[in-house]
Amino acid sequence: MLESTGTSPHRPLLVGMVHLPPLPGAPRNELPIEAILERAHGDAATLAAAGFDGLIVENYGDAPFYPDTVPSETIACLTRAVAAARLGAPQLQVGVNVLRNDARAALGIAAATGARFVRVNVLAGTMWTDQGPVTGRAHELLRVRRTLAPQCLILADVQVKHAVPVPGRALRDDAHDVWTRAGADALIVSGSATGGRTAVADLEEVRSVAPEAPLFVGSGATPERIRSLIDAGATGLIVGSWVQRGGRAGTGVDPERARRLADAVVHEAES
Repeated sequence: MLESTGTSPHRPLLVGMVHLPPLPGAPRNELPIEAILERAHGDAATLAAAGFDGLIVENYGDAPFYPDTVPSETIACLTRAVAAARLGAPQLQVGVNVLRNDARAALGIAAATGARFVRVNVLAGTMWTDQGPVTGRAHELLRVRRTLAPQCLILADVQVKHAVPVPGRALRDDAHDVWTRAGADALIVSGSATGGRTAVADLEEVRSVAPEAPLFVGSGATPERIRSLIDAGATGLIVGSWVQRGGRAGTGVDPERARRLADAVVHEAES
């Protein structure tokens, strides 16, 4: 599993988001690729300097997103961005998320760049999203991983944000299936939207059905909430919005906010 780079062995893993601006080919693209790569390199270096353990590079600015397969130019640009992030933070564990749910592309990018893990929004089952129904393809992804990137870890969302589950599906049911049947290496629980608070009750429910799973908070982690999230069973925190400028997703990592959050994690783990 992912490893802590800090001196406190019991603190939760801290993973920051590198939210890329709209990539070439996306409707809102304005920046040339070299400027985007510079941003990825800089955000990664800032997270490393703040004391984070890892980061996820994501095509955050590409909305409206393709529901599954993204075009080749997106894969090409993301591959370069992940490579730039790795150069900016060579000591960190780097992951990739291809929005909305192109896990196969993410795995290919990981194989090409040496990224340690991928985040998959819908690994199994179906979620209703603003892109329509998005269905997981764990049966394909795990078979491809076996030959393409066998060491690459899969961090899978449970009832991912910006989406609702199929009627009748409880959070605990989906958590059980993603962990025991779909082959995830770690589970992610989030709030309802980007930056939204992850409910302590949701973490506790997922922890109850997957007690041995690495469990990440996918949104809404703040210095003030770290203790309650740890107590609810979180072993990792994925943080995007709070550590970016003005606390707004997509604005670039703020060194002061990133350091404040990392210091709070260490303090709470040692208290």
